[in-house]
Amino acid sequence: MIRLPRRRLPSLSALLLPAGTTATAQTPDAFPERPVRYVVPFAPAGLTDIMARLLAQRLSEIWGKPVVVDNRPGGNAMIGADAAAKAAPDGHTLLAVTLTHAVNASLYPNAPYDLRQDFAAVSVLGALPLVVAVPAAHPARDLAGLLAMARTRQMSAGSSGNGSPPHLGLELVRRIAGAGPNLVHVSYRGGAPAVTDLVAGNLDLIVSNLPECIAQLRAGRLRGLALTDRQRHRLVPDIPTVAEAGAPDLLITNWTAVLTNAAVPRPVLRRLEADVLLAMRDGELVRRAEEGGFDVLGWDSARSTAHVQAEVGRWGRLVAEAGIRAD
Repeated sequence: MIRLPRRRLPSLSALLLPAGTTATAQTPDAFPERPVRYVVPFAPAGLTDIMARLLAQRLSEIWGKPVVVDNRPGGNAMIGADAAAKAAPDGHTLLAVTLTHAVNASLYPNAPYDLRQDFAAVSVLGALPLVVAVPAAHPARDLAGLLAMARTRQMSAGSSGNGSPPHLGLELVRRIAGAGPNLVHVSYRGGAPAVTDLVAGNLDLIVSNLPECIAQLRAGRLRGLALTDRQRHRLVPDIPTVAEAGAPDLLITNWTAVLTNAAVPRPVLRRLEADVLLAMRDGELVRRAEEGGFDVLGWDSARSTAHVQAEVGRWGRLVAEAGIRAD
């Protein structure tokens, strides 16, 4: 992994400074003054990239200025985040984050930025559930049966990488089943290879982002045992929730949010918040995001900040208790 020297930016308290107290201060009416860069720390065409491009297109229309998506994959999504952290704090750089970044706060304690201190949450845009899935020929017919098997026999479980949301889901399965070392984690570079090996019968189970395995579920090559959410999903209405399947604590949703530098003047942050929330109410954006599997949220900055803080705490405890290490 590329290690960068740690750099701390002003804390969240910088948002309380009145406009005009820094060299980068500006009036919200003049924002944006030039094209806005939207850093996506993942490869193009992925789930986060899709949502970011939908938002970027709508913001471009609202502002009359280009919003340019800048894909910066690598370093477990930290390279792009670090680039955004180092950008001028004037609101012209946005950052797409997911649950992965909340986990990274514990997985990489020496990261070159601090998610909670160096960034301000503009909005949590959307979320999607994960699905516990097995090959069609697997003897487990439901989640209860799978958990019982995991207690008595060794099972291989794939994920899209150490510390990824699917890996966290598997650790929840391990704890709820009491499987201990019986559940052997196999780390892949991305969700697609894990799904491919599951279909081929080389794995016993995965906990996958729903969009990454939905085609195989619909084709009958995989069996979905439970969704890790509180309600069923419109795209796969026959798959029960984890509560319905008897494991209510197996709750995990992968979410995506848009952040900006914590030192952005408060009036500009409020302009960003208002315009992002307006964009997230656009009917075409909502339709296309829902087709991709997202539940569109569009939370305000205060609620989004509380959510990110809570997720860092929740998954940090699991990372420590399960002894999860970076690849």
